[in-house]
Amino acid sequence: MKKAALHNLGCKVNAYEMDAMQEMLEKAGYEIVPFQEGADLYVINTCTVTNIADRKSRQMLHRARRMNPEAVVVAAGCYVQAQEQYPADSCVDILIGNNRKRDLLQILEAYEKEKSGAGKEKTKVKYVTDLPAETEYEELSLTRAGEHTRAYIKVQDGCNQFCSYCIIPYARGRVRSRQKEKVVEEVQSLAENGYREIVLTGIHLSSYGMDFHRQPAEGGEDRFYGVELLELIRVVHEVEGIERIRLGSLEPRIITEEFVRGVFALPKVCPHFHLSLQSGCDATLRRMNRHYTSAQYYEKCELLRKYFTNPALTTDIIVGFPGETEEEFEQSYAFVEQVDFYETHIFKYSRRKGTRAAEMEQQVPEEVKTKRSSKMIALGERKRALYEKSFLGKEVEVLVEERTEKNEKNCFVGHTREYLKIMLDEENMAQNSIQKVRIRKDSQIIH
Repeated sequence: MKKAALHNLGCKVNAYEMDAMQEMLEKAGYEIVPFQEGADLYVINTCTVTNIADRKSRQMLHRARRMNPEAVVVAAGCYVQAQEQYPADSCVDILIGNNRKRDLLQILEAYEKEKSGAGKEKTKVKYVTDLPAETEYEELSLTRAGEHTRAYIKVQDGCNQFCSYCIIPYARGRVRSRQKEKVVEEVQSLAENGYREIVLTGIHLSSYGMDFHRQPAEGGEDRFYGVELLELIRVVHEVEGIERIRLGSLEPRIITEEFVRGVFALPKVCPHFHLSLQSGCDATLRRMNRHYTSAQYYEKCELLRKYFTNPALTTDIIVGFPGETEEEFEQSYAFVEQVDFYETHIFKYSRRKGTRAAEMEQQVPEEVKTKRSSKMIALGERKRALYEKSFLGKEVEVLVEERTEKNEKNCFVGHTREYLKIMLDEENMAQNSIQKVRIRKDSQIIH
């Protein structure tokens, strides 16, 4: 039995694809081992969202080669796809771009046949699709996921937004969506294997199903924005055994009265919404090529609060974007103060070769970005604490996920529908059950 070691870099979509490749290898007879010395096959699912991600991808590929010089080393995913010239060093044997990961077993078989041919030397092979011309969704599936209670389901790939700082449309191609029937089949399989919560995710989840329609003559693509995703949520909602549906990152413009009213009518949908913001300054948003203003974004947050009681609103913020003045940063800071997010994920702008922002003038010095990041992080922590404090004394539903130990006493931890992580002192709770508990003290909420 050959031994395979896998390592994933990057987002939840990458993690899903890594899990799917692992399941393929297991079914083909490979023994999955830790990412250490001694494997016959190393598969690294790479990331390219920043220059740092590129460097980490290269480091893991070189590490794999050092651990076993005779192993087959596979580089898959976004770093491979985004390279104008594919990695030329000797650490990689097989390059697999996006939309070709489903072919992993066939690629490995072909490589082994080629390598074993008389007089053949070990050579690098690549399987990279021209993604801008690709319209087919790459079908991958899982019967189990990394967590036993919660499973991430990839339903969409690609992005048509072309934000000025982002390389992902070039690494992932245009929007491609998974057929609803295939999604339901996978969700049913996961439910049969005991999963209680499903997280629908994609590279640009809000664009799910846009490729199912030809762009209408009037109204543009916005006419169908959110329609197909809402329908997908409805059919997943009907799957027996699934108790919770959580949504991945959403774009603000999908939050319409119709969409919010629709998801509110589905009791399995969790009141936890991640709305990408990136900046609270309109001038910065324009340079980023984001398609909304801060005022429009705020309206979306208020619309969610109109229907859901105290929903968990989370977001991403980039500080130090090219041209961001001190005044613009303060506008962004004041806006984050106004919205009252539960969690705010702060990123210092990272220059990414191949994007428009990388060529912009007025790049912000690193020390300024660090100062602004620290200030925004402190605000985010203060807002998080206030949101969590609002649950003290209230009864919540917790999905019991894993056993732990506190003060030499057995406990459990789990998440509320809002995704607050809760410590449960009771010892007699059943794992993977949903329990109603009252939050009595700050220490029950894990940060």
